[in-house]
Amino acid sequence: QVQLVESGGGLVQAGGSLRLSCLSSGRATTNYVMGWFRQAPGKEQENVGIISQTGDKYYADSVKGRFVISRDNAKRTVDLHMNSLKPEDTAVYYCATGSLLPSTAVSAYSSWGQGTQVTVSS
Repeated sequence: QVQLVESGGGLVQAGGSLRLSCLSSGRATTNYVMGWFRQAPGKEQENVGIISQTGDKYYADSVKGRFVISRDNAKRTVDLHMNSLKPEDTAVYYCATGSLLPSTAVSAYSSWGQGTQVTVSS
């Protein structure tokens, strides 16, 4: 099994930046796609971006140009660099893994972290 732990959330003003990090342990995640998702109050969980085993990246339109995903397989981390944050980015952010194919679907991922809160004030 894989355990995922997110860190780096917090309160930031609009226009600011945060870096979220996801540390994995247990089974190796090298062969899996890693994804970042978020869930705002009263809304469904949505994909923010994914990074494939070979480093190919996909971003949701709402964060394209502002967020950057990176992974370091040696350190077993996947980071989400968030810039130009907006109040609508406020959500609990989750990292996930377990998909062999690039997918933005929640159902494609079998292992999830507990989430980290990001709050962007206006």
